[in-house]
Amino acid sequence: MKTTIEEQQQLALTQGRDRMDMYTAIHKALRAMMCDTLVAVGRLDPQDEPEVVHTAQRVFDLLDICRAHLAHENAFVHVPMQAQAPGSADAAAQEHVEHEHHIAQLSHLTGAMVRSAAALRAPLALALYRALALFVADNLRHMAHEETQHSVTLWAHFSDAQLHEMHGNILASIGPQEMATTMRWMIPACNPQERAETLLGMRAGAPAPVFQAVVEGVRPHMDDSGWAKLCVVLDIAPQPGLTATVA
Repeated sequence: MKTTIEEQQQLALTQGRDRMDMYTAIHKALRAMMCDTLVAVGRLDPQDEPEVVHTAQRVFDLLDICRAHLAHENAFVHVPMQAQAPGSADAAAQEHVEHEHHIAQLSHLTGAMVRSAAALRAPLALALYRALALFVADNLRHMAHEETQHSVTLWAHFSDAQLHEMHGNILASIGPQEMATTMRWMIPACNPQERAETLLGMRAGAPAPVFQAVVEGVRPHMDDSGWAKLCVVLDIAPQPGLTATVA
């Protein structure tokens, strides 16, 4: 399963400009979390016990999000795809099985690193780094295929209203902690237009305290320019005590 640069260009220029996009925002979140976690493991000091525990927890958090993402796609995307276009999700579903095996292996290796004696930890940390790099690389390719081939299938067989319903079913299945983690990575990773669309949609459908918690949770991870643009769109004050900026 290979996605070419030409396919990416064709999709960006013609096929999906005005259609419901199931993949881009969540995949930006996953790419950001994967790459940031990989860098953290690569620079880990295996002799620093608190750093080892903290970095290991970051790996576990990533694996939890990846495992949940697989489950969401299997249940809410692949099932309707297969019903309307039999075989269209076969390759991705098989890769999901492989990803689940990789997640289990990475979880085991991470636990082994944490439990090992400090003198033996460096080789395990390097092994984890290399294994995680392969997992990230495989997922980057996998997500590119979904964004092209799966998107084309979804657009051919489902209306935007049906795709929004599909996406709504995914959101309804996500618990508060998973949602908070996903937003923490998604909003900073997205461009200003995608941030606005996501958060305005959330504000329209979520309780005010939930929306406020999400906004407060993403602020530390955004630069000043991106935050200022978001405040304009959301009509909120950029800093406590200031009035909202009006576009």
